[in-house]
Amino acid sequence: MPGLFFSHNMTELNRKEDCKLAEEKIHKKKQKAFGADLKNYLKCMVPHIESGIKTSNSRNVMLSAEEVIQWSQSLEKLLASQSGQGVFREFLKSEFSEENIEFWLACEDYKKTKSDHLHGKAERIYEEFVQSDAIKQINIDYQMREATAKRAQDPTITSFDEAQKSVYILMERDSYPRFLKSKAYLNLLNQLQTNSSK
Repeated sequence: MPGLFFSHNMTELNRKEDCKLAEEKIHKKKQKAFGADLKNYLKCMVPHIESGIKTSNSRNVMLSAEEVIQWSQSLEKLLASQSGQGVFREFLKSEFSEENIEFWLACEDYKKTKSDHLHGKAERIYEEFVQSDAIKQINIDYQMREATAKRAQDPTITSFDEAQKSVYILMERDSYPRFLKSKAYLNLLNQLQTNSSK
């Protein structure tokens, strides 16, 4: 009997070990996939670093190490940069929380909307990000969700301000510090500093 008990324990141990190995493989695959996505994104950025990024007003904007260093000063400075928004969005995608920056950007766009278009945009933002079964639902509490829903029914320029501020604070306290320590940010900064010292 002791032999059977031992054999059962070994089988159980082997099964646990197999599960652990399978989990590690999945985790490594996820990391590899994220690494590949990030590598492709950075490859796209490198030509822009050397030749400048075309912006909507046809000016050439160079992505420099100084600009990327400024991103570390505050989330506000990061989001003020078109390139910063792109790199931060890729990072948030890796954490499955890109709805935060997408909502924040939608709110920024909404604030520039003419009053006759407010209703349509407010409805779209509400349906996409705020309502309880939204595809890209943002992380706000029940009271704020209800208050935002009411404001969206009779929209003004400030209808989403409270929710936007809440999402901004969430990114600032949670995702942004991790972004600054991430390989995505550090590798980009390192690459730019290497390029500028050549």
